[in-house]
Amino acid sequence: MHWPRPTIASLLVALLSLSLGRAADTPSSGPWQSLFNGKDLSGWVPMQEASFAATNGNLRLLKGLGWLRSERPYTNFVFEAEWRALVPGYDSGFFLRAGLEGKPWPTDAWQLNLARTALGGLLKGNRTILPSETPPMPLNQWVRFHIEVNGTKATLDIDGERTWEFNDLDAPSGYLGIEAEDKAFEFRNLRVRELPAR
Repeated sequence: MHWPRPTIASLLVALLSLSLGRAADTPSSGPWQSLFNGKDLSGWVPMQEASFAATNGNLRLLKGLGWLRSERPYTNFVFEAEWRALVPGYDSGFFLRAGLEGKPWPTDAWQLNLARTALGGLLKGNRTILPSETPPMPLNQWVRFHIEVNGTKATLDIDGERTWEFNDLDAPSGYLGIEAEDKAFEFRNLRVRELPAR
C-alpha cells in the first residue's frame, strides 16, 4: 500500500499547529493559588493588634488596629477577593506590595480603600491618590474586587466592572494585606495568580 507523499504545505500546517499547541501549553502567568483554606489562618501573619479568625468558612476581621499579611511577598500578580461589611461605618482595606515597617499599619503602603464612603479609592499611606467613584455598599452584601499589579501599573475591577487604572506604583514588591480598623468584615475566595516579570 502506498501512502500519499506529504506536500510542503501540509508539512508547514502540521508544524504550525504543533508550535501553536506548545505555545498554548506555556502559561503567560502562574496558576491561581488560594490564600485562604476556610479553616484557619494558614498562610497569613497577624500584625500589631489585629484579630482575625476563620468562621463558617469565611475569614473574619474581628477587631483591633493592625493588619493581616501574606506569609510571603509578591511582585507582579492578580489578586481577587470577595468581602462584606458587617457593621455600620465600616472601614478596612487591601494592602498591595506593603513593607513591614510601621505601626499599626505599614508605612506609606499602597492600599485599596474599603471605607464606606471611599470604596475602591487608591491610597498611599493616608494620602488619597485616586478618589473613590463607587457608592457605599449595603451591609452583608458580598462585593468582588479583582486587582492586577504589574510593574508600575495597577487596575481595579469591582463586581466585573473596571473602576480605575493607575500607572505610577513605586513599590517594586511587598506583602498582600488586609487592614484592621476595629470594624467587623468577612472575606472569602481570596486567591492570587503571579504574573511573569516585565
